[in-house]
Amino acid sequence: MEFTADTLVSRAAQELVPRADGLIQDVVRHLRREVPELWEDPELARMTAQSVADHVIGGLRGLENGVGPDEIELPPADIDRAIRLTRLGKPVNTLLRALRLGNFLLVDRVIEEMPRLTADAGLVAAAARRLIALGTEYVDLSSERGVLLYKEEADRRAQWRLSTVNEAGRRIGTTLDIVRTTQELAELATERFADRATVDLLEAALRGEDAPAEGTPVLRRTARSPAADGTPGAAVSAEEPHTHPPGSPPDLALATGQPSRHQADPSGPAEDAHSWLVVPLRARGTTLGVAQFFRDRIPDPFDDEDLLLAQEIAARAALAVDNARRYTHARATALALQRSLLPRSTPEHSAVEIACRYLPAGAGVGVGGDWYDVIPLSGARVALVVGDVVGHGVQAAATMGRLRTAVRTLADIDLPPDELLTRLDDVVLRLSTDLTGDDPDSDADGGVGATCLYAVYDPVSGRCTLARAGHVLPTLANRDGAVHVLDLPPGPPLGLGGLPFETAEIDLPEGSLLALYTDGLVESRDQDVEKGLARLHEALARPADSLEAVCDTVVRALLPDRPDDDAALLLARPRPMDALQVATWDLEAAPEAVSRARADVSRQLRTWGLEELDFTAELVVSELVTNAIRYGRPPIRLRLIHDRTLLCEVSDDSNTTPHLRRARVFDEGGRGLLLVAQLADHWGTRHARHGKTVWAELTLTGGLSALTFD
Repeated sequence: MEFTADTLVSRAAQELVPRADGLIQDVVRHLRREVPELWEDPELARMTAQSVADHVIGGLRGLENGVGPDEIELPPADIDRAIRLTRLGKPVNTLLRALRLGNFLLVDRVIEEMPRLTADAGLVAAAARRLIALGTEYVDLSSERGVLLYKEEADRRAQWRLSTVNEAGRRIGTTLDIVRTTQELAELATERFADRATVDLLEAALRGEDAPAEGTPVLRRTARSPAADGTPGAAVSAEEPHTHPPGSPPDLALATGQPSRHQADPSGPAEDAHSWLVVPLRARGTTLGVAQFFRDRIPDPFDDEDLLLAQEIAARAALAVDNARRYTHARATALALQRSLLPRSTPEHSAVEIACRYLPAGAGVGVGGDWYDVIPLSGARVALVVGDVVGHGVQAAATMGRLRTAVRTLADIDLPPDELLTRLDDVVLRLSTDLTGDDPDSDADGGVGATCLYAVYDPVSGRCTLARAGHVLPTLANRDGAVHVLDLPPGPPLGLGGLPFETAEIDLPEGSLLALYTDGLVESRDQDVEKGLARLHEALARPADSLEAVCDTVVRALLPDRPDDDAALLLARPRPMDALQVATWDLEAAPEAVSRARADVSRQLRTWGLEELDFTAELVVSELVTNAIRYGRPPIRLRLIHDRTLLCEVSDDSNTTPHLRRARVFDEGGRGLLLVAQLADHWGTRHARHGKTVWAELTLTGGLSALTFD
């Protein structure tokens, strides 16, 4: 057979193909001595031997078929092994050095084979030179390509890590819910680089508090991936507190704030996970918990790059958890303040049956300034109030408390609804000034804004007087099931100043239902006002066993989930007073009218069966009528109301307000109102458009009270 240098090399390579396995073993044995660091553990040895085998076989095939070195490329499997070896702490040039040595050993074997094929020493020498040149060029080109491919792979991994971090910023912390945030961390980790994940948070962090400085940290499992049942601590329930063993990786991470990477000990408790990461969750210098990431199906163990990636996404998650923790604390504070400023219970009142609800906004919105109130007034009347302060948080709750106190104070002096709102508007203006001051750069931009609806129901006349300041209109449900929105005069929101408020009077028949509420009840992101009002009307028209049941029906119909905004609801069913419970007399402005008034009162008390109040009531009425005759102007009217108490009222056309004063020893007057104040449980004065009414309230359980004078 006629040989050339190239054909001799090809034939020699062909002769070695059947003995490739032995050749590979010889090369591996040599490399174990020359590059021992690639055989330090079984996984390294397996991957290195496979790479050497691929290179030897690939080299033989190339020499056999006469493939030029510029046509030879490293197999993708070799590049993947190089990357995996590098993740195990071995640089790629160490592997390329081993492959270069393996190729030179292959060249030596081919040269040894050539003299067996021909006796031409010159041809063998030429083929050997040609083979050495080819082998050197092949090794150089393959090494160069390997480095380039490794750099490309490194760049790809860097981009992948950057995309993972960016995705973490987008997916983690989408809400201000702490548990949801930790679950988002676990889900992202298991999708990107781990098989399983768990997140434990300190109990203090879940309560929105700082972690205790001493003692074993108590945690709760707030998140774990769906496949985390086989991980260490998987038996831990989310409902029960737990601690990590002292000196364990999670315990050390919580104590030191440092992450760690671990390989499984087959005899240990985590033998199903061959590698795991322990990363503390720290934000703003505070440790909030610990996250653990496990691998059992992904063959590669975690490396330093994985640990760095886990730290980056854990840091983002920790910041989101801390934000949620701070929000939880602020929201709990605002909600506690809000609830402390709202009525703890609505008072029993004979004029109306009351049911009410307050629903704070859902997480992520914050507690607002919605409120309601029920205020007993003189003359068996009752005031019904709902209001809404603009904004959320502690400031809104505190402002709500101020306005509710102001409304109660103004209601105590029996101001008509329109005048009360005018005074309340002044209060809001002063609050805005206090918040903003004269500083044009004040943070409290816009000051205080609020709306309010104030209604006064009189069970004697059966009429209700209402006025509103920018508030949503109330709804009235009649006994026959018809429901409609009341048409009230418009009024500006509180805090604008200088604009008038108007009142409207309506009849509230027995069996009707008046609904006062804030806009959070009927309006939300996915429900406009018209749709909300339609649902409200439908709920109010449904039959129910009690007013509390009506409240529950309304809440279920309009707010099946946590509302987008605070919502307050106040339902009032009027109880008109029977005409037999009221007695009225018109009196002359003459001294003899006092005795006739006493006699009329005595007869009426006997009719009502209240003889034990005869002396006290006569004495109180005598003093009130005397003052009206002496200091007031006609017409003068006396009215008794038999309610849960006995109400004595004397009206006249004068606007002069009576005041208590201390009479001196020789003064002939000045003791009448002092006597009334001693005998009555409550007394006071209310003004109307014309004139005034002085009233006194007596309990039905006894007669003359003990009198005490200094």
